[in-house]
Amino acid sequence: MPDRIRVLVAKPGLDGHDRGAKIIARAFRDAGFEVIYTGLRQTPEQVVTAALQEDVDVIGLSVLSGAHMTLCPRIMELMKKEKLDDVLVLIGGIIPDQDIPKLKQLGVSEVFQPGVSTEDIIDYVRRNVGKR
Repeated sequence: MPDRIRVLVAKPGLDGHDRGAKIIARAFRDAGFEVIYTGLRQTPEQVVTAALQEDVDVIGLSVLSGAHMTLCPRIMELMKKEKLDDVLVLIGGIIPDQDIPKLKQLGVSEVFQPGVSTEDIIDYVRRNVGKR
């Protein structure tokens, strides 16, 4: 595990609701992680470029728009192209149960649906960073 976990929190797509992303970014910061927050309306290319430039250990995607099955495959494809196989990818938001296996098959490490505690997410990151 790295000395200090670097996390990129991103809001891909046209979704304009960023309260959850800001809450998790703050929780990561308070847990001692180094946090880079991209802001709203990021393209998959912008997310992966930021992850590459910032040399992150984790990408946390917040998707509430329902576009996760369009955005996530593209992000995972770009990550493979850039050889970011060691970066943990998490998704939080409104993700239907039936989409979770498909997302994990693409390489997403975990999906966090509404109601999960920030402590559970932080614990998951600590247990899984560096294991890919």
